[in-house]
Amino acid sequence: MRIASTQFHATMNSALQTANSGLALVMQQMASGQRVQKPSDDTIASMRLSRLSREEASMTQYQSNIDALKSRLTNNETLLDSMKQDMLQARDLLVWAADGSNTQADLQAMAGSLDSLRDSLLHTANSQDSEGRSVFSGTATDQPTIDASFNYQGNTATQQVAVGTGVTVPANVPLPEMAALVKQLDQLSTLLKSGVTADAAHPTVAATIDLLDGTMNSVTGKIGSLGGLQNVLSTLQDNQDAISLSNKQAALTLGQLDYAEAATRLNSYTLAVQATQKAYGRVSGLSLFNVL
Repeated sequence: MRIASTQFHATMNSALQTANSGLALVMQQMASGQRVQKPSDDTIASMRLSRLSREEASMTQYQSNIDALKSRLTNNETLLDSMKQDMLQARDLLVWAADGSNTQADLQAMAGSLDSLRDSLLHTANSQDSEGRSVFSGTATDQPTIDASFNYQGNTATQQVAVGTGVTVPANVPLPEMAALVKQLDQLSTLLKSGVTADAAHPTVAATIDLLDGTMNSVTGKIGSLGGLQNVLSTLQDNQDAISLSNKQAALTLGQLDYAEAATRLNSYTLAVQATQKAYGRVSGLSLFNVL
């Protein structure tokens, strides 16, 4: 059978290209450690790896959200606990003020301490985060929580943060009840400074104690809720860590290169390239005179 020179060269070039392509692929695989270099290498594995990659990216964002949210909730809890301590001190002072044996001078002296506690509660209620946003104003974070006239400037809406697929958690604690308490403490302080007698001041003191107890119960409940949310977030974070580890192991199984098998293919392609080059060189050097 006669083979034309053009056909021979085309056949040898095709064989060399095939062997060189296989050699290049296996060398890329061995350099990266990844079996799938492009979707066409393994369509099904490529789709699964893509899905795992997207899920891992989402998991990373959720984990970042959880870390930031835990820090924010811890800060809120600390601020609320500070207000609770101030309210406990204020309550002790009010119980003392309710004693009918107090003189007008005693009540006037108490007013000074009451002012300090009022200012402390107002300052803490108007706390801002590192970006200058009000902590306890709901979603109206550009407004102070309580203004100079002791009115609540925020709203009661919550800021929801995504911490998992279809899972959101409130990131803020609206505090409208604190405005009424601060205003009541200010009014009581003004009354005590006026030189009122203990008996005349008693109804206002008793009403302030009732309002203080209700506000303190509300704040205590919010502190408990924040603690519960942080426990939920910690559990959720642990679950996501386990899922992330499982995804990484699945990605390794799907995409990791079997170096023993790759070494065998590398050797085969190397031999194929060498054999093709030798055959091409030998056949190219032949002519009709070699068989005459």
